[in-house]
This record gives sequence, C-alpha cells and structure tokens, in this order.
Amino acid sequence: MKRLLPYLLASALALPAAAQQHSEQHHINYMPPKDPLVQQKLSQWQDVKFGLMMHWGTYSQWGIVESWSLCPEDEGWCERRGPHSHSWYEYKKAYEDLPKSFNPVKFNPDKWAKAAKNAGMKYVVFTTKHHDGFAMFDTKQSDYKITNTPFGSNPRSNVAKEVFTAFRNEGFMTGAYFSKPDWHSNDYWWSYFPPKDRNPSYHPEKYPEKWENFKKFTYNQIEELMTGYGKMDILWLDGGWVRPESTIDTTVSWQKTIPFDQDINMANIARMARSHQPGLLVVDRTVTGEFENYVTPEQQIPDEYLAIPWESCMTMGSSWSYVPKENFKSTHQLVHTLVDIVAKGGNLLLNIAPGPDGEWHEEAYQRLEEIGSWIKTNGEGIYGTTPVAPYRQGKWAFTQKGNTRYAFYMAEPGEKLPSRLQLTGITLPANARITMLGAKKPLRVKNGTMEVPAGTATQPVYGFVIN
Repeated sequence: MKRLLPYLLASALALPAAAQQHSEQHHINYMPPKDPLVQQKLSQWQDVKFGLMMHWGTYSQWGIVESWSLCPEDEGWCERRGPHSHSWYEYKKAYEDLPKSFNPVKFNPDKWAKAAKNAGMKYVVFTTKHHDGFAMFDTKQSDYKITNTPFGSNPRSNVAKEVFTAFRNEGFMTGAYFSKPDWHSNDYWWSYFPPKDRNPSYHPEKYPEKWENFKKFTYNQIEELMTGYGKMDILWLDGGWVRPESTIDTTVSWQKTIPFDQDINMANIARMARSHQPGLLVVDRTVTGEFENYVTPEQQIPDEYLAIPWESCMTMGSSWSYVPKENFKSTHQLVHTLVDIVAKGGNLLLNIAPGPDGEWHEEAYQRLEEIGSWIKTNGEGIYGTTPVAPYRQGKWAFTQKGNTRYAFYMAEPGEKLPSRLQLTGITLPANARITMLGAKKPLRVKNGTMEVPAGTATQPVYGFVIN
C-alpha cells in the first residue's frame, strides 16, 4: 500500500446521531499501516463491503439514546426524560440501577447471525461497552456488567462472547466496539468533582495517578476482549475526545471543546492487542495517524470517491439504540445506500438495535430479507470489487472486478425499468457484451443504449455486467 494524499471529508465523527448537523469539513492525513498482516486484513475487510453494527445496553429498557442522557451538556442529544430528569444526580442513580432489572431473555445471537448472513452482511461490530461504562461482556475490572444482572444466571449471559461466536460460526469477520471514555469509572468521572461535560471531572495533569489508573483500567478491559473472546479482526474505538492533545484539530468544532490532554497510550494498547490478535485492524476514530486503519464517516456518505479505506456507519432506522417505535428506512433507500458507498470505495456498517428483551424489531428482519433478495442477484458486482471512474454519475454507479465492469442503474422509488436504457458516464467498447445480473442472455446494445427485456421485475437498483 502506498501513502495517500490528504482528502476532504464531511463528518461528525464521535458525535451522537442527533448531532449530525454539527458536522464539519476537515482534512485528515491518512497513514497506511506498515505491518503486512494488517495490510492483508485491511484488504480482506475492503472486499467484504457490508457489515452489521449493534448498539445494545441497559439504556434499551428506557428506549432512550445510548449513554448520552448521562452527559451534563446542554445539547439536544443529552436531554433527560422521565421521573428523575429534574435532578442529574437522581437520574444518574436511576440509570445506573437499570442492571438490577436487565434480563434480555429472548437473546438469540444465532438468529441474528443467520439473518445478517442471508442479507449479505459479512462482518459484525458489537458494542462491548458504550460511554456509560456498562460492559456487555464479563469484565473482571468492574461489577457494572451484563453478568451482574438477572440475566447473569443465563448460560449465554456473557453476551459479547456469544455474539462473536455466533457470527464467527457463520463466517463473519468480528469487531469489538469499545468506548474509550467511561462515565461509570471513578477514575474518569471522579466522584470528588461533579462532571461538567463528557470529559474527565478532574484535570489529568493535576491528578496523574488517577489518570494512570484509568489508563490501566482501559488497557486491561481491552486485553480481556483480545484474549477471551476468540479470533478478533477489528478493534473499533469510539469517544474521540479521549486523545493526545497534540492530535486535536481546532478546525473541527467538537474538537475545540476538548479541554486537556487525554492520552491513553494507544501505541501500547495496539501493540498489546496485536500481540494477541495478529493483523488486527485498529480504528481509533477521528484520531488521525497510525491507529486509524480506516476512517468512519457517521450517518452520511461522502460526495465523491475516496482513495483511502473508509466505512460509513449508519442506522437502519433513526436511532443507534432501541426505541419502541422505530422509523425504519425503506429497502429501496438501504440498497441505494449500499451501492452508493461501494461505488465510492467504502463499506457500509448498518446498525440494528436490539430491545430490552434481546430481540430485534420484526421490521429489521424484513429489511434484511429484502436486501438479501437483491444481493443474491447483484452481489457479484458488490463483493471483492474496486471503484472505477466515474464512480457515480447521475443515476449510475460503477464497480470493477478484474476486467469486468459493473453498472448499476439506481431507480427512483416505484420506477419501472424503461425498455431502452442509456448508459451514461462511460464509453463502451464497440464489441461490448452486456448482460443483466441474474440473466444469461446478452442485451442488444446500440450507441450505448441497451434494450431491456419486457417484464423485468421492479428493483431498487438494476445491475449490469459489461465484458
């Protein structure tokens, strides 16, 4: 891999979904990995294109935003609701009492893995711990964890382990989402000082021993995940305000508010993690440098092709976490999103949020089944492909595999494929052979216009093979 030029990307990285309007355009210098095993894993990851993310924790019981209602900032996504919302202290106590009743008895990761596989997903990133500090794995560093709930007596109570095992059994690459900040840890939000915002409640430089304890705690939890949970492909680190002061980009609005150095020694963490998991991809989101092996625009798609490894993490509905009445995106929109991202050189990481009982909304299964139906016919032009100019033009998107090009016509909702279709954006060779994905008979082509068979079934995106 060669070192790539800086690129421009609009992104609200490390902000909750409700704050996407605060996104900024900023330059990041991508640093390709030097380790051949990491290069190999990165290439494998770039080929699989489509993954599943899951945000799940005790917050699902209240059907609220993940973790952020604990944060004492005057922002819309931090709003508290419910009987204890008048007092932050009472609210925090009630929130941290949720594990006493958390019992997701319908938890069945094998069902999730099969549904995701049938949809064409090939990797999973699971929230082992969000900013609230509640561990969805059996950590030995804290009692604030899934195995210390009524669900703890269940043989599948070590949820993260069960999730990773179920998806690995279906051939998935596995990734652990892990929040660097921890609002439950007394070494991050020290109880001596009330927190003012998302940052530590004390100045790490003034209390170096306390910060050192937090660094050890973080290191130990990550080492647990890297040693007791099977083969791991991705360490996906969130909470980008926990970073060395030297990496703060003051041209990005949310980074301007980081008040002090929060260096947790990523070099040490990455070295340890890769000693247990050779070739591990480390994704230290927004912290540009050697520990951000790919970049992660959130809830949006770059306007243009990006010549670096990247992934859009997006919600299937409107929320990252479970809400009782979710507003799911249409299958049409989701397929368009996948094709648009792949044509621009990225991967789609699509989030589905389990509920307090451990089950997905039925609509989530329906969307996956419908996406899978499209993938079964068109996946040849998605997996293992590389972007090819002009990438996206008008209603057309393009990919390539070897000497074969693929053209995807992105139809409007309800649009029937016309009997004659003009290919725009590319010049066809005189002897070009074009077939529709899923069909064997070549189409008649004249001056770049394809004659489409009558009665072609309506699809969100129509795929064509150009040889």
